[in-house]
Amino acid sequence: MDDADRVSQNDEIDALASIYGEEWCVIDEGNRIFCITINDDDTKPCWTVKLQVVLPDGYPCRVPPIYQLNAPWLRGPERELIQGKLEQVYLENIGLSIIYLWVEQIRDHLRHKGGSNSGHAYNKQTEETEFPEDLSEEFAVPDEELSPEKGENSVTEESSFYVTLPPIHHGEPIIDRRSVFQAHVATVTSKQQVHLVLQELLKNRKTANATHNIMAYRIYDENKGVFISNCDDDGETHAGGRMLYLFKIIDVKNVMVVVSRWYGGIQLGPDRFKHICNCCRNILEEHGYINSKESEGKKKSKRRKS
Repeated sequence: MDDADRVSQNDEIDALASIYGEEWCVIDEGNRIFCITINDDDTKPCWTVKLQVVLPDGYPCRVPPIYQLNAPWLRGPERELIQGKLEQVYLENIGLSIIYLWVEQIRDHLRHKGGSNSGHAYNKQTEETEFPEDLSEEFAVPDEELSPEKGENSVTEESSFYVTLPPIHHGEPIIDRRSVFQAHVATVTSKQQVHLVLQELLKNRKTANATHNIMAYRIYDENKGVFISNCDDDGETHAGGRMLYLFKIIDVKNVMVVVSRWYGGIQLGPDRFKHICNCCRNILEEHGYINSKESEGKKKSKRRKS
């Protein structure tokens, strides 16, 4: 197996195991055979599919994964419909790791089939809040309010040297059923800077009062030649892991993203994860963190279609 493929596969396996926990099953590690249990609902599933995948030599750079869908009720036109969706996902992401995208595509199909609109219970207790009509204006955090003054720095307990607070940028809010999602991004090269950015963000009253502040970072240590990464769900189960997985499959480095979510009183079910990931991806694209590897893969896809 090509070294690049092996590294990509190992990163993907680690990320999927972190995100899906007990839903992820290793069937044959040596032959790279795995299984993911996918439900339409986190708490009371009505529809379940088991996705078995084999990661062959050449994946993800040259060939797709081999997969099998297992469900006693799944047959005929509906099976073909899901298979068509998975094929489309692959064609749109040739050269990239796609198991996570496949899983969420299947989950989205099951959710629409079951009409599910519930998910994990929220771990944070929040008071009922009357939201203004213009939610985007109310919850948008202006850059100038949180960006550091020129030359501002701080001494951390973990280090005897000054750590500079990097500029913090803020994305456009996504609003769905009165819940608001907003991403914040900063370039970081040390864990001390990660802590400093979090402290600065939480100085803002609105951000500090968010129902969840979900965080992920990925830093490349030039001296050791390794990546240092971590995430925090802040009560939104698996959300930080999904952001970190996104970082890995699009190969970003020296960056941290915090997605703030203000709960609007209506549970969004799996849609909340879609909004969290979209906020994260949008702000990475807006500020130029997306690796060219991804865009090259999409260019290949377009050439194959034409």
